[in-house]
Amino acid sequence: MSPAGVVCVAGMSRGTDRKQFFIEERSIMTIVALPEAKNVGSSLDRALDAGRGILRLCPTWVPRSFLHPGKRLRLHPNDYYSYGLDRGGIDERWFASTTEAANENRTPDEGLSWCLFEKERFLLRDAVAIGGASLVGKAIWDRYKKWPVYSKFFDNAGPIPHHMHQSAADAALVGQEGKPESYYFPPQYNNCDNNFPYTFMGLEPETTQNDLRQCLENWNRGDNGILDLSKAYRLKRGTGWLIPPGVLHAPGSLLTYEPQWGSDVFAMFQSLVEGRAVPWSLLVKDMPKEKHHDLDFIIGQLDWDKNVDTHFKSHNYLEPIVDPKHSSKGVTDRWIVYGHVDGQQLFSAKELTLDPGARVTIKDPGSSGWITVQGEGRVGVHAVATPTLIRFGEMTSDELFITSETAQGGYEVENTGNGPLVSLRYFGPDVHRDLPQVGDAAPKA
Repeated sequence: MSPAGVVCVAGMSRGTDRKQFFIEERSIMTIVALPEAKNVGSSLDRALDAGRGILRLCPTWVPRSFLHPGKRLRLHPNDYYSYGLDRGGIDERWFASTTEAANENRTPDEGLSWCLFEKERFLLRDAVAIGGASLVGKAIWDRYKKWPVYSKFFDNAGPIPHHMHQSAADAALVGQEGKPESYYFPPQYNNCDNNFPYTFMGLEPETTQNDLRQCLENWNRGDNGILDLSKAYRLKRGTGWLIPPGVLHAPGSLLTYEPQWGSDVFAMFQSLVEGRAVPWSLLVKDMPKEKHHDLDFIIGQLDWDKNVDTHFKSHNYLEPIVDPKHSSKGVTDRWIVYGHVDGQQLFSAKELTLDPGARVTIKDPGSSGWITVQGEGRVGVHAVATPTLIRFGEMTSDELFITSETAQGGYEVENTGNGPLVSLRYFGPDVHRDLPQVGDAAPKA
């Protein structure tokens, strides 16, 4: 492994000696310098054959002009403004994404995951379009004709504006999709709290729509006071939240793993954050132009009942749940994101931990995006390792896409290191028959 803690790992062909299950490049590979595959179908077939149904993914970095990087993504300190100061700092890394980031002045592939095989690359979005059901599963392909979800690490130094993501119906008004999402706070990436490890969520039950209207009317007077109408919850490592569309939330400063629907719509309802002005355009960017100053319409995009829910925490808070069917001695598989949004299973996620020397065959009912957050080991024929420091544009060996056929057939995971091997994997809609519901976690003694 290179001093930077990153490697480029290629798959092996069938029949290769198990002890030689990966090829390690001795020099760091720069992804951006690699050519795109001329024939994605041919490259995909070879990558799937060599990787036995598992694709290796390159890091996908996303900047935000209106946010402040928390610098826990393990990106090199010199590289957080690699897109340029005017584009803002990098405070997100997206996983197994076929969703474009909705940023102004974006690069053509911003938010999209690249697959790497034999020193050439191709977009996961193109691979899914070609591989269809074999990659994402028949039910997902038949209904969506794409991989409709993604996940990310979101890492900010402080709080971000109180905002919401539109419902499917409201997003459709501007040709977009809605965005329910979820949170999990991985301990391995939260070595420090940063500036504000609390998140405002929803509104106090006694809040009226007129109260909120006054906040919008006061937008250009400084702090519009919307946080006075909300409640902050202290963030706890190793737990999470389920956030339905239309629900206000102002994420705090813990790094967050966020499985969510494949959309990047939002509406910022807070005018001033840590002394930084939030432009009105970020409130209305995903609303019809003729409604940009219609306060009744803007407030109407909120799910009012969910925002003023008197039992907000019990209806949205997630404690991890051990899955006994997939856990054994030295192996623990935990549900970390679960439950339904408006009666629908849209996404879910699990955390897999293997003790040193442990080995397990994983069988999941559907495809998943995999990210290694601690240790080193093997997933199928792929070596995996958690990086310590990543240069912008360099390859890592921590991220994979597990295709549906391989997930259902089973693949072996082995811890080859001296400490725990910990990974997070997220799933698409309607995959699990035994998905826990919010509130199913056993109460703490």
